Amino acid sequence: MLLEGKSNNLWICERKQGRVFVDFHNKLHHMDYSYSEHAQYYVALDCIIFGFDRKNLKLLLIKRNFEPKKGEWSLMGSFLRPDESLDEAAGRILYNLTGLTDIYLEQLKGFGEVDRDPVARTISVAYYALINIHGHNEKLLPENGAKWFHMNELPDLIFDHEEMVSLAKTRLRQKASSQPVGFELLPDTFTLPELQQLYEAIYETDLDKRNFRRRILSMNVLEKTDKKQKKYSKKGAYLYKFDKEKYSDQKGKNGGSKMMFKPPKV
Repeated sequence: MLLEGKSNNLWICERKQGRVFVDFHNKLHHMDYSYSEHAQYYVALDCIIFGFDRKNLKLLLIKRNFEPKKGEWSLMGSFLRPDESLDEAAGRILYNLTGLTDIYLEQLKGFGEVDRDPVARTISVAYYALINIHGHNEKLLPENGAKWFHMNELPDLIFDHEEMVSLAKTRLRQKASSQPVGFELLPDTFTLPELQQLYEAIYETDLDKRNFRRRILSMNVLEKTDKKQKKYSKKGAYLYKFDKEKYSDQKGKNGGSKMMFKPPKV
């Protein structure tokens, strides 16, 4: 099958049985384009894991226990195994560190600078995850040398991990403004003050309490329970639940034009 060529017959490219041949001046030269002819690289995955402790947005980091950069802080990562997809590998990494399986996980970006890893050419695919900080297996943290950090108190990170975190933070803000991904960081039931603190933490800004309540309740996606949280006051605050069915119904109305979760700034 003729693939391409030039009218002056300087060359003709032809494919036969999976191999490519080039004819220069009618002289056939064999060119083997098999996989073995190309350089091979490592594929790694790094996970940016966000959590919320009912007051602050936090990031889960590990202290690296091997060279290079042994003893320095890093995102949780691993190399891709031959028998798994990227999503499966990311899920495995998250499970090994948190014990959780049903969590919000999204592919962020590929990072492939030539010198990003000083040991070998490594392409890293970054994922970010949102988890309920009180719902994971805390016993796994010391086993992995892991620790939660306040987003404003992060240590220096290895390689290009700071760039990954910055990009994940931007993506989270974009998604949280129009999609209910913020609820992934909360327990099943929560108070309106806790929900407000979550959005203040994501956007690093203060929100007016009255405007926030009016805005979020007008969306008709929350279900008020008959239970109260009395941990922080005698009167207590009612607990709410995010209603996925109400959200789907509201999203279908007017094309979801009113489904803006980010309230206006004070």
